[in-house]
Amino acid sequence: MTDPLAAEHLEPLTPGRLRRLLASERLRPRKSLSQNFLTDPGVLDSILEAADLHPGQAVVEIGPGLGVLTRRLLAAGARVLAVELDARLAAYLRAELAGVPTFVLLEGDALAVDPDACFAGESFMLVANIPYHITSPLLHRFLEAARPPTRSVLLVQLEVAQRVAAPPGQMSYLSVFVQNIAAAVIVRRVPAEAFEPAPAVDSAILRLDLRESAVVPPGPGRESLHRLAQAGFRFPAPLTPLPERRRRLLELGVDEPRVLPFTRELAALEPEDFVDRHLVPMFQPRALVVGEGFALGRGRTGNVARLARIGATRGFEVDEVPLFQVDGEAVSSTRVRAARLNSVPPLPTSTISGTVPRPKTTMVSQPRTTSPVLAA
Repeated sequence: MTDPLAAEHLEPLTPGRLRRLLASERLRPRKSLSQNFLTDPGVLDSILEAADLHPGQAVVEIGPGLGVLTRRLLAAGARVLAVELDARLAAYLRAELAGVPTFVLLEGDALAVDPDACFAGESFMLVANIPYHITSPLLHRFLEAARPPTRSVLLVQLEVAQRVAAPPGQMSYLSVFVQNIAAAVIVRRVPAEAFEPAPAVDSAILRLDLRESAVVPPGPGRESLHRLAQAGFRFPAPLTPLPERRRRLLELGVDEPRVLPFTRELAALEPEDFVDRHLVPMFQPRALVVGEGFALGRGRTGNVARLARIGATRGFEVDEVPLFQVDGEAVSSTRVRAARLNSVPPLPTSTISGTVPRPKTTMVSQPRTTSPVLAA
């Protein structure tokens, strides 16, 4: 029997040869399992380069398929635990790699695998062409484990990779969840033509490097972070009427905002007095969101930049947003300043930036000549 890791076996098959192999083995790609086989050798090189393996490295591979990536991992000296759900492909891999002592095949559902049981307490990497339909639950299962992979190099849908690696201001729940635990970077884009059969969308190689310590460690604090992130992205202020938003937030365990009037006396204060005499003593905010052109003091000119400088010395950030909601309607802050505010206070459309948001937020309704403020 020839060496399964010989050089001639380490390059992926061309689309034509792949189709002939599948036919000879009576195999057929299953769309229900997101089976798209990689045929581009350059993409394989990029995955191995991003993983930066060392001899003896423990690697978990999800969905090895025909073993194209598996062989490259083994040839690089890795010890590979591969998890394959498709019984036909599992049988093929057993026959092909039967003589490789550093290869272990687990036939079953990757979402049922206990990451903490992999490699008997050793650190490990997760390197895989992930079945697209299980990307999000798989990330949750492995990153939330007591012993997450030290590095993950994953071939995923381009849109998912962009969501995971999104910078502040473009983040989603998935990016908040992942980046709390790992640093995310997109290594390269992968065109749909790199696969057989070609999927409907492009892909990307995503690398996740485990942080030395999570921003929010496991426990009640992380659960609160997840609830708050889910609430913010599920029920954005411009799209959700205020009573419905409050009800939904309460269902998710996020406290209802405390509302108090912003009087003309407060509006007349200079920014320093407003912060030191009222904002900090009452709320100790970590972030402050104000309306476009927010103004304090006798001159009543826009002074958001001045407020931001004060916040930098008092331990909170200031963000200026252009849209607000009045009685469920998204309007510009210019209209808010001229609107007659009823019993429903204006609600900023932007989520508050910062580290771990406090469980309570405070909305402040203001007179007609000023823009709303949100402290958290």
